[in-house]
Amino acid sequence: MEHEIKTLTARLLANRWLPRSDRLVRRALVDETFRVELDHRLAAVGLQLQDNPYAGHVAVALAADMLEPVFGAKREYAASNVGLTRDEIALLVVIWSLIILPKRERQVTRREVADDGQADMFGAEKPVAHGEAVSAGLSEASLIADFGQALGGKSRVKNFMLGKLARLGFIERRNGILYEGPLLDVALDYRVLADRIIHGTLADVLGRAGHAVPEANAFEQADVLPDSDAEEEDA
Repeated sequence: MEHEIKTLTARLLANRWLPRSDRLVRRALVDETFRVELDHRLAAVGLQLQDNPYAGHVAVALAADMLEPVFGAKREYAASNVGLTRDEIALLVVIWSLIILPKRERQVTRREVADDGQADMFGAEKPVAHGEAVSAGLSEASLIADFGQALGGKSRVKNFMLGKLARLGFIERRNGILYEGPLLDVALDYRVLADRIIHGTLADVLGRAGHAVPEANAFEQADVLPDSDAEEEDA
């Protein structure tokens, strides 16, 4: 076990994130002894494992008590500890809303992108899905047309802001379509953001731009992953 713990810890530090399907990641999610030792190794250097059962990846992040010692001296920490400006954070939240909220609704109701709008009487028996089966792409041109002017200008959004979010691992850009990156669902806390978006002014902004926001009750089941799903996913 020692070699596998050391290997996984090193890979997490080197890569920042790993897919849930990775053999050692899956072991960390299902083997309590292995996970405790992994958490101990990460905590020794001020880190913690970021794990969301609805996300397709796990990642490492600073432990809460390390945020101020590491980032407190930097001016940009007031807005973001990855160097994002307020406009870039606003764009990230909009993208998160348009990709992750519908994705979570599909995961909770056990529907896939191809099944949108169709009822599935056996949906509750399906394991939670990840990846593009449930995470739909977002048209880059549509996003820029709807929100570019309000977020620093259309050319800036296209030529600089989206590229920065892609380099940080929040999104992937492929042929004019934006897809969920490895950090989009695991680095942002949907329990906090979903409530603020659905019950806040952003829901109205998105609605006026023609983007539907899921109802709040679509997320009531998402707080706890049923045991049967966790076992099937980690088997």
